[in-house]
Amino acid sequence: MNTWKDKALFTPGPLTTSRTVKQSMLCDMGSRDVEFIQMVKEIRKRLVQLGGCSEEKYTSIIMQGSGTFGVESVLSSIIPANGKLLVLVNGAYGERMVQIAQMHHINVVIQQCPENQIPDVLFLKENLDSDPEITHVAVVHCETTTGIINPIKEIGSVVKNHDCIYIVDAMSSFGAYTIPVEAWGIDFLVSSSNKCIEGVPGFSFILARKDVLISSKGSSRSLALDLLAQWEGLEKNGQFRFTPPIQVIRAFHQALVELDEEGGCEARGERYRKNYEMTLREMQKMGFIPYLDPDNRGYIITSFRYPTHSNFSFLTFYQKLSDKGCVIYPGKLSHADCFRIGHIGRLDESDVFMLISAIKETLAEMDIELVHAY
Repeated sequence: MNTWKDKALFTPGPLTTSRTVKQSMLCDMGSRDVEFIQMVKEIRKRLVQLGGCSEEKYTSIIMQGSGTFGVESVLSSIIPANGKLLVLVNGAYGERMVQIAQMHHINVVIQQCPENQIPDVLFLKENLDSDPEITHVAVVHCETTTGIINPIKEIGSVVKNHDCIYIVDAMSSFGAYTIPVEAWGIDFLVSSSNKCIEGVPGFSFILARKDVLISSKGSSRSLALDLLAQWEGLEKNGQFRFTPPIQVIRAFHQALVELDEEGGCEARGERYRKNYEMTLREMQKMGFIPYLDPDNRGYIITSFRYPTHSNFSFLTFYQKLSDKGCVIYPGKLSHADCFRIGHIGRLDESDVFMLISAIKETLAEMDIELVHAY
């Protein structure tokens, strides 16, 4: 599928994109043009549909900046001064939500578990039972620190039973996993333009339950990241309060068209799953060991432990693969040396075959022979 000269990005994002997505950016357009305003309207409507939400109860909001801008917009906007946030943490992006909350002086408590384990839902229930002051709960769906998939449906059931507001960071999963936002009780879901929709970096988007959003008036701790104000501006005249990334939005509009042409989230997820299965199989044949147990792995990105061979250097390994047109990702674990291979973006099994061939060639160049993992 990757048939042009760009390097193939086996990363969690930014990702390899289609040529037509790239070409869609080769156009100047005014932010107040009727055509652009209509494009934004179509995108916002399509995102609500992808989330399986009713347009009467939910809306979508585009927020300029990376995915972290979207997460910070939600946390800093919708939790009142007397609110209390519980964050489920099993990786770097859960920890980032804690950092954001602390920066904005939000009362935050942490339910932490090891990076290779999913959060204990029963423990969450105990925490919420014992602390009725908790008003909001946040979790990362796909924690790309490891590739682990957290059980957001089961977590949501507990959160709703305690009448808390539920926030899900679905940055690296939305568009590849079917997430029925309304049915699972998610009040705010955050993702970004450069993940599984296969657009380019430049904005995040939030699926928000309207009544909860409206009730947050007066809670924002930021001007530029004020989520309610952003929504009110878009609803009023379709325009952004501050300069939007027009070319990025054009690319995203084209990426949504291509998602539909592929068959939607289910078909895209199946392509990613095939990439994952082929990658895992071939890497294990070479002797690489995945970090996570099988039950906790998703098909977004996989962490592999560093080989123990004395000749292995990740920087050398990385650069040699990059020179061969394949970009992988360093690890982000706090206690284990790993690297990561992503399975998302405009890639298919032919690209995975290219990567596996490049890895085999690189191991030979580094004079590394590994023992088969199975």
